[in-house]
Amino acid sequence: VEVKIEVVIPEKERSKEEMSPNGKTSPLIYKVNGTARHYHLEEHPIASNPYHNPKDMVEASVCHVKDLENGQMREVDLGCGKALLIKESGEFHAVGHKCPHYGAPLVKGVLSKGRVRCPWHGACFNIGTGDIEDFPGLDSLPRFQVKIEKEKVYIRASRQALQTQRRTKMMAKCISLSNYNLSSTNVLIIGAGAAGLVCAETLRQEGFSDRIVMCTIDRHLPYDRPKLSKSMDSHPDHIALRPKEFFCTYDIEVLTEMQVAAVDVKSKIAVFKDGFKMEYNKLLIATGNMPKTLSCKGREIENVFNIRTPEDANRVVKLATSKNVVIVGASFLGMEVAAYLAERAHSVSLVELEHVPFKKFFGERVGRAVMKMFENNRVKFYMQTEVSELREQDGKLKEVVLKSGKILRADVCVVGVGAVPATGFLKQSGINIDSKGFIVVNKMMQTNIPGVFAAGDAVTFPLALRNNKKVNVPHWQMAHMHGRIAALNMLAHGTEISTVPYLWTAMFGKSIRYAGHGEGFDDVVIQGDLDELKFVAFYTKSDEVVAVASINYDPIVSKVAEVLAAGRTIRKRDVDTVISLSFRTGDMSWLTGKGS
Repeated sequence: VEVKIEVVIPEKERSKEEMSPNGKTSPLIYKVNGTARHYHLEEHPIASNPYHNPKDMVEASVCHVKDLENGQMREVDLGCGKALLIKESGEFHAVGHKCPHYGAPLVKGVLSKGRVRCPWHGACFNIGTGDIEDFPGLDSLPRFQVKIEKEKVYIRASRQALQTQRRTKMMAKCISLSNYNLSSTNVLIIGAGAAGLVCAETLRQEGFSDRIVMCTIDRHLPYDRPKLSKSMDSHPDHIALRPKEFFCTYDIEVLTEMQVAAVDVKSKIAVFKDGFKMEYNKLLIATGNMPKTLSCKGREIENVFNIRTPEDANRVVKLATSKNVVIVGASFLGMEVAAYLAERAHSVSLVELEHVPFKKFFGERVGRAVMKMFENNRVKFYMQTEVSELREQDGKLKEVVLKSGKILRADVCVVGVGAVPATGFLKQSGINIDSKGFIVVNKMMQTNIPGVFAAGDAVTFPLALRNNKKVNVPHWQMAHMHGRIAALNMLAHGTEISTVPYLWTAMFGKSIRYAGHGEGFDDVVIQGDLDELKFVAFYTKSDEVVAVASINYDPIVSKVAEVLAAGRTIRKRDVDTVISLSFRTGDMSWLTGKGS
């Protein structure tokens, strides 16, 4: 018996046009007070489909059909690239072997119920279609056809697909932009982060061919925001989620440096800060958060930063090199910035009100282990204190004065003391906002106003994992899923959100992975060695595991995420069994069914 894998491209995708419905794509322009504003971006048509040329195909024998048991995956080499061969329920499947997000080897991930979950950041892909089913990331996996002949496994695939290891799902285009009033749109998306972009892409993937406009206060197209603190010297073009050509090709219009000042939900009009008004039919609010600032004396001194844009991050790196840096706040952003600058700056000091970093999120024991890692890398902590004053010399920062009386030399100060939802412009709109400023939505990301949806860091929503408790989950992965659910329900699909929160942080070459929602946990069960930074921590509330975190224990977090996603309950007493079954043997049979 032979297994052959061949790239399959739907006929309608082979024949779809590469040009926009307007013929040759050209920028759309409107004028406000005589100033021209460009909707569309530079014209660069996307390359034609790479799978047309049969000469591009490669075929190779990779294994015997009996080499794989049910529930097993194998990374196989075709000479010019690799594929992931999977056997589940007696059937073979083949897809790309790398996660399109950051390139994680999926063979080290988790296979369960027809999908494979990335071991690094939790993205999920359907093994039959290659389609992305949970996030982060935008692209799906290439799928290869499998044939069985003569007990040998042959794979036939496109060289291009093997090299790129990603596939953008087929999308519709706008029928005729030239017929539209420039001051009206069918869908308006306020915010161009992950939630906004995924919403726009999902609409196109679902065949929506009307006008879509995104607007953002940023000067850049949507970019990989987590890298602002993890890879601070990244150029904006290098962290763009999509190239400029993508937006032109699929008629997703982007207004940069445009801030919405108010929304009239009765008239369905968004009013911009410069006076321009745009009518909409459906609205998505995905404005995210705004960083908190210090309230002490001297907060306006030069070289005091919030990290909000690539320019902020780049500027901090440049100024901090071989200088003294003070970071205020042991938040994820603060700790990641400290780790990134530790080898570049002369000194890095971190000021925090709590006595242990991450105590509320990871617990005291894990927090102390992380703190020790930082201290071993020359980061000095000043805990249980706050900043009382920033002092300057010649207009630039010189010293940070703490309430404890300690004075720190500082050439640069980075503030990471949390964030607030960017929803101030909605106060008089009639949209339901809670006491903390978060937009309240239901499981379909709908607000209390018909046709108005919200997504991302600025919302609270019912989390199925915690019995539909209204929560705010400001994670990159969750923003992606919010955007997708909002788009589907703009199209009246009636889809409810059901996903397990998943996040990661990277510091000094170590990655902490986390899945679930541990807010209010009352105990932590730890397996492994905290001192060696090789452990897994289970967070429990009333004997139920509500979250898990790990360092150097892959893919345990992704496996627990699959358990929780399947509706299973893990009890504290079951932790040893979970580790034994899932981590040591890879047995996922306990995923079947519901309940404990």
